[in-house]
Amino acid sequence: MAKFEIYKDNSGEFRFRLKSSNGQNILSSEGYAAKTGCTNGIESVKKNAPDDSRYERLESKSGKPYFNLKAGNNQVIGSSQMYASKSGMENGIESVKTNAPSASVEDLT
Repeated sequence: MAKFEIYKDNSGEFRFRLKSSNGQNILSSEGYAAKTGCTNGIESVKKNAPDDSRYERLESKSGKPYFNLKAGNNQVIGSSQMYASKSGMENGIESVKTNAPSASVEDLT
């Protein structure tokens, strides 16, 4: 089963990552100063994940596809890894759509 993990990065900010049932990271957040901001970010992902129009499909400078998930206010709430192909990126989006709304939350802080 997919889960969100809340953790602290090296600079002391709170972040979350969404992991698929096989343990792969499928979405990562920006850094938050407070844990409440981080948990609000998770709730925003759960709310916005099913809506395909919230996904911004992008390509890195090196040509690798990736995506951002945006909230209703157009703010990025999560970013994917870099993918080898556009089909891999689309599979990643489908995984977030399917898994995020019902994913559990594990606090590693």
